[in-house]
Amino acid sequence: MRRVVITGYGAISCAGNSVAQLWDSMVNGRCGLGPITKFDPAEYRTKIAGEVRDFDITRYMSAKDAKRLDMFCQYAIAAGDEAMACAGLSLDAESRGIDNRRFGCLVSTGIGGLIVIADQQDTLRTKGPGRISPLAIPMMIGDSAPGCLSIRYGAKGPNFSLMSACATGCHSIGEAWWMIRRNDADVMLAGGTEESVMEICLAGFSAMKAMSQRNDDPLHASRPFDLNRDGFVASEGSGVLVLEELEHAKRRGAKILAEVVGYGATGDAFHITSPDPEGAEDARAIRIALEHAGLDPAEVDYINAHGTSTHLNDLYETKAIKLALGEANARKVSISSTKGVTGHALGAAGGLECIACVKAIEEGIVPPTINYETPDPECDLDVTPNAAVKKDIRIAVNNNLGFGGHNAAVVFKRYED
Repeated sequence: MRRVVITGYGAISCAGNSVAQLWDSMVNGRCGLGPITKFDPAEYRTKIAGEVRDFDITRYMSAKDAKRLDMFCQYAIAAGDEAMACAGLSLDAESRGIDNRRFGCLVSTGIGGLIVIADQQDTLRTKGPGRISPLAIPMMIGDSAPGCLSIRYGAKGPNFSLMSACATGCHSIGEAWWMIRRNDADVMLAGGTEESVMEICLAGFSAMKAMSQRNDDPLHASRPFDLNRDGFVASEGSGVLVLEELEHAKRRGAKILAEVVGYGATGDAFHITSPDPEGAEDARAIRIALEHAGLDPAEVDYINAHGTSTHLNDLYETKAIKLALGEANARKVSISSTKGVTGHALGAAGGLECIACVKAIEEGIVPPTINYETPDPECDLDVTPNAAVKKDIRIAVNNNLGFGGHNAAVVFKRYED
């Protein structure tokens, strides 16, 4: 089977609008959460979120063209452009020097253009169908992100999105890996993108009582694996990677950042919002990914956990990691949830956290789980509390779960020729 490597990455997040800024925030525990400013949250239980700040779409396109795109597409374009530049791929299709028919886009969103849907529904109710924007449909549908990227870059290979809630970004990267492995493409732009700091989204999650209510202390609200965690904090952004067939990357002299060596996907078949209490199927997704990679569980050096800061996720994910690796191996591996810094970017989470795995391999650093103050005896693994740790990392795993019982795991390896 063909080998697949990472040659580029790009990020937009509440913790920084580039991979360099995001990684610096992760390593130094600089939280990107704060009071909501996009709308008045006075009547909401949760009044904090991870908003993307200082984002200027006119760095990438005209303001006129930007008005035709929902923010989740704008974030994807910004992250995509950074990933392309990092990979040494020209934005101009004619001068790129690769077969654009074998260059695809699989950048997905967990919820799509909810703001557009809500705004247009209000227009329909108050002003009638004749006032609906002709751009409403292309702005709201989730597949607009890979569509826009494909058009922008002239990428004529596989071009679609998938949706698996908070596992979306991780699944997208894993499925892109398979496309290159089975020779359907040579290059894939893959990851997740999301604009989730909006009224209907926050109201819905608040109604479920899934979100933190530490409104007076947003910097310490997201506290994965801590005994006193009280819910996740929603955020937004985009994380995009360039996946490339190894020989293709070598021929054009691309810098290889890491290798993708495994991917697993399973379903809990248990509950629409709660993970499997035993963690069995999430564990199986990790094991499948390791089997594809030809790796023993003892070889895993680092896991970027889903670690949402909800009681059930963190508890059941701890069980899953123990099942996947075995109790002894699970206690040796370095684990962290970077959601203490970034909040939970839903469909974009997997993209941002896969970037964290690649950077951890590159830099030899385990980013910390911040706000870890009171150990939870039921979450009794090494979650790298509060401070980054230097470590030689050869194998890193990203693990994500999504409402609907979706589990995804991607395995990254330090590139060795």
